[in-house]
Amino acid sequence: MAPTPTPTPAPPQAPPKPTWDPREPVRPWLRPTIRIRLTLLYGGMFLIAGILLLSIIYLLAAQALHIGSELPFKIVNGQVTSNVCNFPVEAGPDEFNRAMNTCVNQQREHALDDLLRRSLFALLGLSVIAFAFGYAMAGRVLSPLGRITRTARNVAGTDLSRRIELDGPDDELKELADTFDDMLDRLDRAFTAQQRFVANASHELRTPLAINRTLLEVHLSDPGAPAELHQLGKTLLATNERSEQLVEGLLLLARSDNEIVERKPVDLAEVASRAIDQTRSEAEAKGVEIRGERAPAGVQGNGVLLERIALNLVQNAVRYNVDGGWVEVTTETRPGQAVLVVSNTGPVVPAYEIDNLFEPFRRLRQERTGSDKGVGLGLSIARSVARAHGGRIIAEPREGGGLVMRVTLPV
Repeated sequence: MAPTPTPTPAPPQAPPKPTWDPREPVRPWLRPTIRIRLTLLYGGMFLIAGILLLSIIYLLAAQALHIGSELPFKIVNGQVTSNVCNFPVEAGPDEFNRAMNTCVNQQREHALDDLLRRSLFALLGLSVIAFAFGYAMAGRVLSPLGRITRTARNVAGTDLSRRIELDGPDDELKELADTFDDMLDRLDRAFTAQQRFVANASHELRTPLAINRTLLEVHLSDPGAPAELHQLGKTLLATNERSEQLVEGLLLLARSDNEIVERKPVDLAEVASRAIDQTRSEAEAKGVEIRGERAPAGVQGNGVLLERIALNLVQNAVRYNVDGGWVEVTTETRPGQAVLVVSNTGPVVPAYEIDNLFEPFRRLRQERTGSDKGVGLGLSIARSVARAHGGRIIAEPREGGGLVMRVTLPV
């Protein structure tokens, strides 16, 4: 007789998923939110103002009625005399009663006019007090927003170590401040990781390229090497140099995306002159004239990065030019600004292609690096460095061909 097979136990069922997010903080049902606080504040102010206005009107009405209750006439020796009303000396009962009625109505209207005038003055005074009190209370309620704004403005200067750390009731503003602090923590970690990556990549990418360059130069220095090997070595050395320029450009682009924290006085005229000196031999070889007057234009920033802006612009102006053309480099100071302008002759640039020139690895009618004129990062680096210094760079096509590059930096 065959043994009875043991039934396979059913797999355990997964626990039900929670209907609430355990990461979501549990908040009390009734907490002092901004809406409740503002409701209580302005409702209480309206109630207090109404009570004060009602009390003032009551006192004024009581005073008016007290004045109006006094008889505006006196009976003297059987005759009626008055300093307020005009009573006839000799008149019949009907005429005398009409005169008395008119006198009483005039006295009542005078009391009502006086009450209205005093009530308007009281309302005006209470309105001034209410607006002043409301302005002070609104400033007190909105003061945390000012603190958040000031912290955000400081963070815009890449000071990611700042935090709001708002104290007070657990309302919407504190929730916003805590969320902003959490975001700053993540941004701080991200920027720290990026800086660490840039430093590591700088070492890891430069070292093998430097080793390759050294080996190629050693082999090229051998006089007994065949001509084919020399030609191959020169080609590989040029390719290696291009890779080094690409790595340097990428690392500089990554570093220049952050705003400059340490700033020193820099003269744009001196920076432009150095860039021209480094590019003069290339311009002379191509027959391009470099000209322009450079007036002193001092700014606060990083001299090395600002020199890279001028060098990239001047190099592009020389390389993307025509034989016998010219490059004009000028600097000037305007109210609150220092301006560097690099203009050149060259091919006609459509206006709709201007924005593409500032994208990495993009040139006019080309999207990838396929030219020996550069690695396609010059204008991207220039724009990033200008933004890091709080400035901007604008490109405009010239009539007849070429570009006008204008760099504006705050003084």
